[in-house]
Amino acid sequence: MKTTLLHSWHEAAGARFAPFAGFDMPIQYPSGAIEEHRLTRRSVGLFDIDHMGQVLIWGPGAGEALSRLVSNRILDMQGGEARYALLLNEQGGVIDDLFIYRLAATAAMIDPWFVVVNASNRETDVAYFRDHIKSPIEVQDVSDETYMIAVQGPKAVQLIDSMTGGRLSATKRFTMTEAPIAGVPCKIGRTGYTGEDGAELFYPADKAQYLWEFILERAKKEGIEAGPVGLAARDSLRFEAGMPLHGHEISPDIPPLEALLSWACDFEKDFIGKRALLELKARGLSRKLVTLNVSGGVPREGYPVLDREGREIGKCVAGMYCPTTETYSANAFVPPAFAKAGTELAVAIRGNAKPAVVVQRPLYVPTYRRNT
Repeated sequence: MKTTLLHSWHEAAGARFAPFAGFDMPIQYPSGAIEEHRLTRRSVGLFDIDHMGQVLIWGPGAGEALSRLVSNRILDMQGGEARYALLLNEQGGVIDDLFIYRLAATAAMIDPWFVVVNASNRETDVAYFRDHIKSPIEVQDVSDETYMIAVQGPKAVQLIDSMTGGRLSATKRFTMTEAPIAGVPCKIGRTGYTGEDGAELFYPADKAQYLWEFILERAKKEGIEAGPVGLAARDSLRFEAGMPLHGHEISPDIPPLEALLSWACDFEKDFIGKRALLELKARGLSRKLVTLNVSGGVPREGYPVLDREGREIGKCVAGMYCPTTETYSANAFVPPAFAKAGTELAVAIRGNAKPAVVVQRPLYVPTYRRNT
C-alpha cells in the first residue's frame, strides 16, 4: 500500500484511513466528513490529492499527437489554459478523465503539455501515451517529484491571493499561473473538483509538508477558517456538483454519451473512440445517467433501480447523504424513457423498495457556473 508524503501528518491529525487506488488515504478527520464538506462550502478545505499523477508531454508535434488521443479539442488552447478531456478506448469507453494544461514553450521544452491523471489509472495512462506518442516527442511521468494538493472553497482565492500578491484572482477560471508560495515554486491551476472556486497546487515533493502547514498557518493569520478534508467529503462534494468519479459514473465500459459527457467530446476532430461514439449516437442510447433523490434509506453503489411496477431497470453507481442539499441521493444508469426529471422510480435498499424521483442535475450548481 502506497502512502503520500503527508501520511504522518494526517495520522497526527487523527485521520481515519482506508485504501483508495492503491494508497492508504485519509478518509476523514475527527470533525467528521459532513463537517469537512460544510467547511469547504462555507470557507476553505485543504485536500491531499497527491495520489493523482502528473505527466509532461513535449516536443515537436506534441499537441497534435495528444489531440488524437483525447476527446476534447485542445489545439486552440493558449499557454496556461486548462481543459477537461477524456481518454477513450476504441470501443468508446472511458479509460480516464483528465485535466490538460497547455504550458508556455521554452527553449528547453517545445510545445509542452501538463496532464493530470487519476491515481488508479496512472500507470495505464502513461503506458497508453507511450504506446501512441513516439520519439522525438517525450512522455515523462513526473508524479513522484511533483506534489499535488487542492485548496477549495469560497475563501480559497482570498487565501491564495494573500500568499501570492493577488495572483489567483487575476487568473481566469480554468487557467494556470505560476508563483512562489513561501519561497516554494508552484504551478497554480484555478481548477478543482468540488463545485467551489479555488486551486490545485503543483510543487516540489520535498516541500510537501512545509507548504501544507504554511497554508494552514497563513489561513489562521488571515482569519480564514480552513482545515484538512478527507476523501469521504471530497466524494460528496464532487457528487453534489455533478462531477464524475472514475469507476462509478465513468469507466472503460461506460461511454461518455451515457455519462452525459458529450460536451467533452469534439466530433469535429479525430480521436480514438470517435467512430464507436458516432455509431452509438446513430443507434441511440440504451441507458443514461440520472440523479435520484431517495426517501426512506441511504442508496449505495450496486443497489437496483426499479420502475413503478417493481421491475429492475438499472443500478446505482454511487449514493450517499448530501450535506448541502440535505438529501439521500444516488447516481444511476437507467433507460432514456425513465431519465426525465420528475420520473418516479424506486431503489431497492436491502430488499425493500424505497421511493425515488429523478431530479435535475447537478444538485449543487458550481459557483463558477452561476450567473453565466
